[in-house]
Amino acid sequence: MKIQLIRSATLRLEYAGQHLLIDPYLAAKFSRPSFTGRSPNPIVDLPFSQREVIANIDAVIVSHLHSDHFDPAAQELLPKNTPILCQPMDEEPITSMGFHLVTPIEDSLVWHGITITRTACQHGSGNVLDDMGTASGFVFQAKNEPTIYWVGDTIYYDAVAEVIDRVHPRVIITHSCGAVWGNQILIVMDAAQTVAVCKSAPKSIVVATHMEALDHAMVTRVELREYATLRGIKPDRLLIPADGETLEL
Repeated sequence: MKIQLIRSATLRLEYAGQHLLIDPYLAAKFSRPSFTGRSPNPIVDLPFSQREVIANIDAVIVSHLHSDHFDPAAQELLPKNTPILCQPMDEEPITSMGFHLVTPIEDSLVWHGITITRTACQHGSGNVLDDMGTASGFVFQAKNEPTIYWVGDTIYYDAVAEVIDRVHPRVIITHSCGAVWGNQILIVMDAAQTVAVCKSAPKSIVVATHMEALDHAMVTRVELREYATLRGIKPDRLLIPADGETLEL
């Protein structure tokens, strides 16, 4: 199994012989609006060309339709016969973009030998949840492959802890930039919550992603590493890949 971080939440996952592209955000640097007024987004370039990002993929998985998870550039560049797996409420909007192989995941499905199970997210708290809407995470399981829990755009809360306790994933992929919305309300995990995931799953490898790409992100890779190290989390348990880096697990 290989995980390649492209940028932000965008990943290429090689798993059970399939090549999956997760949450494609292909915009050029500074080509999208700011979230906070600090800077246009994204604040960094892709590590390689858009065409290379989408080359030879078997399917795309879209966790939700926020613009930094399935942006206009991805919608335009992906062939319209690309299989897309998504949460049920996003099937119609994605189909209306011209994609005609869209499969919603209500609970779980088996796709080319991979069992993909949708999990709940809490994309913030309080009134911010009305702005954020519904997002999803996913668990991947296949013969001769480690179980992966891609947590998605969520804070750490009871439903995330329940999945970890029930599934015992070998690999947990977190969104750990500490992004905020509105009155500085946390909408994805920060350093403290990422460390809480590590401590709740002492036998798992945690891969922290969705960092240093957007202007509402508050936690850098260096800050996360320093925070985790001070709390006894070793680098081989918390992996923090650079953009373009591939992890083989």
